[in-house]
Amino acid sequence: MKNTISLALLQLAFSFTFLPVSQNLALELQGPGANLIETTCKGTPFYNLCVSTLRSDPRSSSADLLGLAHIVADKLKAKTTATLGQITGLLKGAKDPKLRMALRDCFDYYNAIIKYDIPVTIDAVAKGNPKFGVQGATDAANEADACERRFKNQPKFPISSSNKVVHDLSAVVASIVQLLL
Repeated sequence: MKNTISLALLQLAFSFTFLPVSQNLALELQGPGANLIETTCKGTPFYNLCVSTLRSDPRSSSADLLGLAHIVADKLKAKTTATLGQITGLLKGAKDPKLRMALRDCFDYYNAIIKYDIPVTIDAVAKGNPKFGVQGATDAANEADACERRFKNQPKFPISSSNKVVHDLSAVVASIVQLLL
């Protein structure tokens, strides 16, 4: 009997030793906990942004991985909306036709992020289809990059820092949603 229990414990310990890292990470990410934010953010390309974004929201203290993804998506939507406001203000004052065209393109890119990319991401995750959530967040990052490229020859373009934050938050959302796959 004692040997059977010892053998069972040894088998159990042995099986956990060889779990793939992704399974260990998935086990850590399943529920709320003190280290969930840090563990989750280690799986993103912008750890500091991820941690500061999540810690700034009181909902994160009791959120699971799905909740963390939703929180960052909410922050992304807020930053995107603010950037769209900046673009609108710049568009009203722009007299140069090339600048106006580039700003209109950025307006369209950011409008797509707000109306399509973020809702698709949130909806896909909520419906248990994170693959489409990753794609929506990746599309948002690409839209911010496309806006920035419209101004590559413009030194000190006023929304470059906002474009970077929208891009980076989109990448964080995509990475967190990827953990749900």
